[in-house]
Amino acid sequence: MISLGHYLILSGLIFCIGLAGVLRRKNILMLFFSTEIMLNAINIGFVAIGNFMGDINGQMFAIFIIAIAASEVAIGLGLVIMWFKKYKTLDIDNLNIMKG
Repeated sequence: MISLGHYLILSGLIFCIGLAGVLRRKNILMLFFSTEIMLNAINIGFVAIGNFMGDINGQMFAIFIIAIAASEVAIGLGLVIMWFKKYKTLDIDNLNIMKG
């Protein structure tokens, strides 16, 4: 039988994997992927807790987070494409060029 604890442990492990990717941050695309992994881990936790409590609030929060993640990807990928066309690299260490 899979309990709430199992889902929360899975959510915590996935979140830690995403956090490790964000902290490593060598490539801006990997930063976006790691952020998505962290948001999906939070979604698993919200849905599991909502199901455990018997209400729909967890699913509503998850849908809201999915909408935010979709807008982040749309805006972020546009910026990444513009950055790559201009500087021919996606290395985050080269973002020092943007300092004014």
